Parts: sequence; structure tokens; C-alpha cells
Amino acid sequence: MGRLLKNKRAGEERVAWYRPNLGGPDTLELTSEAFEHEASMPLTHAGRRAGGDNTSPALTWSPAPEGTAQLLLVFEDPDVPMSNPAVHTVALIDPKLTTLPTGGLDKGSPAQGVQLLRSTMSSGYFGPEPIKGHGPHRYVFQLFALAEPLGDDARQARPRALLDAVAGPVLARGRLDGIYER
Repeated sequence: MGRLLKNKRAGEERVAWYRPNLGGPDTLELTSEAFEHEASMPLTHAGRRAGGDNTSPALTWSPAPEGTAQLLLVFEDPDVPMSNPAVHTVALIDPKLTTLPTGGLDKGSPAQGVQLLRSTMSSGYFGPEPIKGHGPHRYVFQLFALAEPLGDDARQARPRALLDAVAGPVLARGRLDGIYER
């Protein structure tokens, strides 16, 4: 099936990073001890159907700028064979935090200061699970420093509606891309 859909991909330009309302300076340095930017993600961070443990990687970022009300983390797969990227994880993070431990986005026990929101799959971390034979997929962790907190309606919304609901300015943002192939 993956080979039949090999040329069908949602596209890089459709990830949250390129939404006009989420634009802003590129000032948050987002890294992981588990993998380098644009490098392969370890199997442990892949979904169970792909043979992984479905454990979110440790993430570290530079401090949010003064005036940040919330950090919004969005984890997407732009290479999924659909019209839009698959949103694997959405979370609101306390702006005082600068790290998440391994497993800090896991549904059963998110790290302190993390509120898991609805994703395409449900809520919590859903690791890479590309269709076998579809080729490598990029997985994009995007962190946005929001000047205005998201309201309760936005927190309950589906991922695309939530991203549309970000109205206040984005004070800073950071990005970390990983690659996974099944």
C-alpha cells in the first residue's frame, strides 16, 4: 500500500510552522538528546505498530521571552498520504519550563506543567508510524511562545481549529525535525 501512495504527501508547507497566525521570530532553540535536527529518530520514540515504545523524546528549548502566556507544542507528520499533515501531539506547556523529560508527553503521565490537548489520534504522544513502504517521513516538533492564552473553547477543539484559534501574537518559535522510516 505504501508504494502505491509513495508520491502522495500532505506537504511541508501545510505544517503549523507556515500558518500566518503562527508566524514570528525564529528564536527558540529546540533540541533533543535523542536525535539531531533532520536526523533519524530512535525506534523507542516510534509508535507501537512500527515496533517502538511510543515514548516521547526528551526536549529542551531556550527560555521563552518575557510576556509569554503559554507555550504551544505541535508535533506533525507532513509526509502522511492525506491532504493535511497528521497532528500526532498537541500540548500546552507552562512558559517557565525549558525541558521535558523522556515520556513527558505520554498520555498516562504527562510531565508537570504539561496539558495534553486533542490531536488527530486522540490526546497524548503518538510516535511515528508511517505506512510500510511509503518511504521516510519527517516528523516536525514545533514550539510557539503565545502572548495570549488559548481559551477553553480552543482547548477542546480539533487540532486544525485550535491552530486557527491562536489570535494573539507569537513571541517566538522553534522547530526540530526528525526522520523515521519503517
